[in-house]
Amino acid sequence: MTTAPARRQPEPRRHDREILALALPAFGALVAEPLFLMADSAIVGHLGTAQLAGFGVAAAVLSTVTGVFVFLAYATTAAVARRIGAGDRQAAVQQGMDGIWLALLLSGAVVALTLLLAPQAAAALGASPTATPYAVTYLRISALGIPAMLMVMAATGVLRGFQDTRTPLLVAIGGFGANILLNLGLVYGAGLGVAGSAWGTVLAQTGMAAAYLLVVVRGARREGASLRPDTAGIRACARAGGPLLIRTLSLRAVLMIATAVAAGLGDVQIAAHQITMTIWVFLSFALDAIAIAGQAIVGRYLGAADVPGTRAAARRMVQWGIGAGVVLGLLMLLARPLYVPLFTGDPAVRHQLSVALLLAALTQPVGGLVFVLDGVLMGAGDSSYLAWAMLGTLAVFAPVALCVPAFGGGLAALWGAMNLFMLTRGVLLWRRFRTGAWLVTGAVRA
Repeated sequence: MTTAPARRQPEPRRHDREILALALPAFGALVAEPLFLMADSAIVGHLGTAQLAGFGVAAAVLSTVTGVFVFLAYATTAAVARRIGAGDRQAAVQQGMDGIWLALLLSGAVVALTLLLAPQAAAALGASPTATPYAVTYLRISALGIPAMLMVMAATGVLRGFQDTRTPLLVAIGGFGANILLNLGLVYGAGLGVAGSAWGTVLAQTGMAAAYLLVVVRGARREGASLRPDTAGIRACARAGGPLLIRTLSLRAVLMIATAVAAGLGDVQIAAHQITMTIWVFLSFALDAIAIAGQAIVGRYLGAADVPGTRAAARRMVQWGIGAGVVLGLLMLLARPLYVPLFTGDPAVRHQLSVALLLAALTQPVGGLVFVLDGVLMGAGDSSYLAWAMLGTLAVFAPVALCVPAFGGGLAALWGAMNLFMLTRGVLLWRRFRTGAWLVTGAVRA
């Protein structure tokens, strides 16, 4: 009797070590992309206002175009982790190669459309006549790096599926350093201006893709997996990623609606909204790191047909997510005197921020739950439910948010709608989690 608690005690600690070992490097890799943009913004910003405005428009287009394909990482992580759990490393690497080939195939169409529609995309985002030429130049050059960007996503998913988040962190650090040096050399040393910044980012992204491919190809040869494209495997990857594409598009629709509504409220409100959203997104990286750990761990346990282990690990990650959300929410509130002055000195904007940041901070614990459950269900391959849940959440959020200007609710009402979005999403994901319908075991989800 007295020894029973001692036997049970190590289990949560074992999960904690595993979660931290995956989540901490994943967080470092996740912040690489915004750091790329921050570095490029700082370098281009010294060229002039029109150049910076053009870069901002181009960066928004690129992040949207490539962001919708994040399923290349998520679906690959879950599929590879299942194979690892089942003890079939050769099939796991082959699954990863199929994902990389899919990324390469998709990138061809994306590059062509970006090159063709760059002027229209810049106009759609409201680029001024002086900023448009810079936006188009940056977009068309950066489009050449899209294959590398998508391959990086897929290869990152392969390594995460192998329970390796350290290699992506090292590649991200190397890519970030190379990006800064290349941008400085090409923008100022070679005098290429905005075009130099675009070429620097393309070269850095290509280098990162090459580093990933080197690791994955070595693994494929070691495990005896084929490097050739497999039509059936690529189609299977596309089918698995389809629902996650719907989920991602629905999520981006929520964020675009929120931005459009805030812009219609006035300059002060959109400024405060963008600051709040910037902080909200950055904190989301910390919560998403736990979700990435969830994808890898849950996929591996289900591949090993270990349902009790899956449940125990998932419950522990839920606790981690809620706890992290509480801590981040408190930091968001208590650190306001430190970070708000970095963004604005306008008293009117600060007044709007006081309410918006409070509302955003209140739902951080819910956000922690949402991100973790999202990762758990992704790891289980429950992508169809995730797609329907996000569509349902969009259906609840959109009419409420769009009614904000009509009822004069202002920015506080808009962030109330954002909280409704998070709460609705949390309820739908929690309901699915409680049913256990996502607990499908095996090397491949039937």
